[in-house]
Amino acid sequence: MMPVRSSNESILVVDDSDATLEVIQRNLSAEGYKVYTAGNVGDAIAILEQTVLDLVITDLKMPKVSGLDLIRHMRENYPDCEVMMITGYATVEGAVEAVKAGAEEYLSKPFTDDELLKAVRTALEKLYMRRMTRDSSIPALFESYSIMGKSACMLNIMNAIGKATSTNATVLIYGESGTGKELVARAIHYNSSRASSAFVPVNCGGIPESLLESELFGHLKGSFTSANETRAGFFQTADGGTIFLDEVGEMSLTMQVKLLRVLQDKEFCMVGSTKSSKVDVRILAATNKDLLKLVEKGNFREDLYYRLNVINIVIPPLRERGDDILLLTNHFIEEYSRKAGKDPISLSDNALRVLINYSWPGNVRELENLIQRLVVMTDSDSIDVNDLPSLMRFSVSRNANLNKSLAEMEAEHIHNVLMSVDGNKSQASRILGIDRKTLREKMKLYGFAENKS
Repeated sequence: MMPVRSSNESILVVDDSDATLEVIQRNLSAEGYKVYTAGNVGDAIAILEQTVLDLVITDLKMPKVSGLDLIRHMRENYPDCEVMMITGYATVEGAVEAVKAGAEEYLSKPFTDDELLKAVRTALEKLYMRRMTRDSSIPALFESYSIMGKSACMLNIMNAIGKATSTNATVLIYGESGTGKELVARAIHYNSSRASSAFVPVNCGGIPESLLESELFGHLKGSFTSANETRAGFFQTADGGTIFLDEVGEMSLTMQVKLLRVLQDKEFCMVGSTKSSKVDVRILAATNKDLLKLVEKGNFREDLYYRLNVINIVIPPLRERGDDILLLTNHFIEEYSRKAGKDPISLSDNALRVLINYSWPGNVRELENLIQRLVVMTDSDSIDVNDLPSLMRFSVSRNANLNKSLAEMEAEHIHNVLMSVDGNKSQASRILGIDRKTLREKMKLYGFAENKS
């Protein structure tokens, strides 16, 4: 999933052909872009000096000053503006030269409307990703909740947290592993009236069933073989504060009955005691399972489910949080670079694209672990695709374009390989596993002009 961008970016089109300017301006304006035009490099530079632009589309060959000269001027003076080259003299050599000069995209004339719009979107997406990773601004709610996110779904969650802090009602937090359920629970507690009292997290799935009751409610000395002393449980420790029951769906039916009593009567019995103890504790629970399905199967009590599910907060997986992936990446880079005493690393456009398209089964926890490892283990200050784990490099994008024909995919791959070796057909042939004659035939078939390499 590519980042969500605005539709009002400013684009300058530079071409000595009035007809070309008119066609491109009409197509881009119809898509909502703000379009400027210039018939030569001199006029283009004048517009650049007076206007904040996101993208410049320039012809290669123009009278007096060429498009390559304009690209070099922009890379020296306007690094935060993308550049796209268009030309009627398409060669691999020309494309390589344009990319080396700083063009993000290269489009050969004649091109279709769809090809133009696709190239423009790709260039602007690269710009947007770089801007997001450089964005050091922190959403206002981060200061209160320590939760990083600007996506609509996360803003909804922060709104729900705000409502949950003003009440003592039970909250059920749902989310996949690694999405930050405990972070949400802590945000609720530390912004509530109970903030000065204890927040006690309990991983119900990590405590053996035989010990869970004792851990939660405490036990009297001699109540079982290893009970050498009377010890308070988590509920007593959390008295006046909040207890967070993570993986609550792992509780046995027997333990569910005991938890239900605490919710209903605000009291419990220590193991080995027949005397009830009162407790003032707010319960926050979390699960990565569908509790209603467990209820249907008879593995979770229906009455307990409704007691826990007074307020419901569902945390989306990282793969559905769009731009937050870039925001979190930048946050973790700054955090772990500071801890390591190193200058922050930077990620290439292609590496950022991999992060955006990866499925993140481990969610935010996986992303944090990746960035920490890159900061600590990488000697270079720049991260490219080959520095990322192989699982990420070779996984199929969730939004891969599966409508392309085999021929289109082959043409795109041959073009990318040629670009990567600066148009050297001998090297490209070795990489592609074909001989030079076959490569030349395919270049001719797909309209790639020959050069002498």
